Amino acid sequence: MIQTLRRLAIGLVVLTIVTAISSADTISEVLRPQPQAAGQVRIVALGDSVTSGHNCNCAAFPQMYGDLLHDRSGGSVIVNNLGVAGLDSNGLLQLLDQRNSPAEQATDAASVVLITIGANDFGDHHDDVTSGQCTGDCVSDEFEQLQVNLGKILARIHVLRADLPTTILMTGYWNVFKDGDVAKRQYTPSGRIASDQLTVRTNAAIAAAAHADDATYVDIYTPFEDSTDITGLLASDGDHPNAAGHALIARTLLAATPNPLTPSPRQGR
Repeated sequence: MIQTLRRLAIGLVVLTIVTAISSADTISEVLRPQPQAAGQVRIVALGDSVTSGHNCNCAAFPQMYGDLLHDRSGGSVIVNNLGVAGLDSNGLLQLLDQRNSPAEQATDAASVVLITIGANDFGDHHDDVTSGQCTGDCVSDEFEQLQVNLGKILARIHVLRADLPTTILMTGYWNVFKDGDVAKRQYTPSGRIASDQLTVRTNAAIAAAAHADDATYVDIYTPFEDSTDITGLLASDGDHPNAAGHALIARTLLAATPNPLTPSPRQGR
């Protein structure tokens, strides 16, 4: 689902965030976050092109989730979508470590953090995996680094939040590469199996990192793969969600969100 791009030079990345205002109380913002008002929920979405809404021409799942959370709670919800197409876990860690970066500032102010990261870590091996030629575990180094980075990303979030109550939701993927009819046309049968196996393995690493940190892992693999037609949830590139796919992710996130919002047991230690 993720563009198979080479590692980004993070210092040259320009964050382009599409703002969408869907109600008087649900706002997407790009300005420096202000102190959180009583009863207000601030959400920051960190991640790759899935988070940014690449190739969808729609409100991406973070804004949809914010709308749903507002409808459920009736309170003010502000969404800051900092998804960057092509971002991998190394890149996200660098953004969070960069002093006064949008990611650092927004995370510092957010009581809810959404994370979707990891698929682009394997982008350099897209062709090997999807052709069924990834022999001898060709992604072992990248997988090991992803596991390390996930732990560091969560630790950095806790530092930025200064152990304030925070709900952290980490999504997996339905596929780290393409899926649906596009994958059937472009990948070999063995390549589609290998892509699915890498996805399951990646999701397990994300879930393990969340569990170790008492964050919440949100399974989106199952609802996508169990749908009657996964192609109907994907953009024309087969690589990213369409509006229906983003809506499904948003609903799945809401179902995993405590009601009312409660701090992770990790917080306040």
